[in-house]
Amino acid sequence: MPRKDLLDISSLSREEIDHLLDQSVPFKELFTRSVKKVPALKGKSVLMLFYEPSTRTHSSFEVAAKRLSADVTNFDVAHSSITKGESVRETVETLQAMRTDFIIVRHARSGLPGMIAKQTRASVINAGDGAHAHPTQALLDAFTIKEKFPDPVGKKVLIIGDILHSRVARSTSTILKKIGVDVAYLGPGSLVPQKGPEGIRRFTSYQEAMAWSPDVIYLLRVQMERQEAQFFPSLREYHRLYGITDARLAEIRQRGLYLMHPGPVNRGVELCDAVMDYERSLINDQVENGIAVRMAVLYWLKPDAGSES
Repeated sequence: MPRKDLLDISSLSREEIDHLLDQSVPFKELFTRSVKKVPALKGKSVLMLFYEPSTRTHSSFEVAAKRLSADVTNFDVAHSSITKGESVRETVETLQAMRTDFIIVRHARSGLPGMIAKQTRASVINAGDGAHAHPTQALLDAFTIKEKFPDPVGKKVLIIGDILHSRVARSTSTILKKIGVDVAYLGPGSLVPQKGPEGIRRFTSYQEAMAWSPDVIYLLRVQMERQEAQFFPSLREYHRLYGITDARLAEIRQRGLYLMHPGPVNRGVELCDAVMDYERSLINDQVENGIAVRMAVLYWLKPDAGSES
């Protein structure tokens, strides 16, 4: 049965994950048609409540909702009463009076989407909260990997970068483990937590990680805005030790490995410019799949949503 909200990956069962990934397939097939809209959410309202800047996630959710024929409202935080001291709870109470069916929330504070979900009858979707969770990113990552490996059990994904501050790393690691993928971390010691999900290897050098023979390399964006202190000497040094340089890209191409990145990309930090033209880069696939997966999530949460509850 569908849930009211989607707040994280940890609470989803394997059956729910499989259902959402399977449901994403026909929605992606819709993109090839001349008319890319369906009336599945006609008459429903979707509110975009983004307290943090976002390009990919915001636009992906907006396109997904419109392709389902929902009405979309973008809540302009910068010009709202929030700047005058209005609390999130007061904002939600005001928005609830508008009888919205879905609220898509992105906020720097971990757990805030869950708090909002308790205060509203609308279906709340977490579009990223602090360093906690980003469930739809994890779902689109899993969907992208399953497109290349229909049976992903036993496949290996190496996640490189700032694991400590990454809600993407947490959520994507969790969903990959649930579908049987082996996961390993690589990054500066200061950015790879010593405690984390069980069964995840931690490598200290690129050479050691490649000896593990991964099938997919997943590069995380270095999130300078979430770092209260400098965790490595310089961005140039980070690129030298952990980034995909031209030399490493040549090895990756020879091995036939896939590359992923949640975006936005810091060129010259996580990867060199040549990666964008690499034939096994799945970065653009992730963007396209994000729309299909978010359509599936909205459709899944549709029954009893918001004002009909």
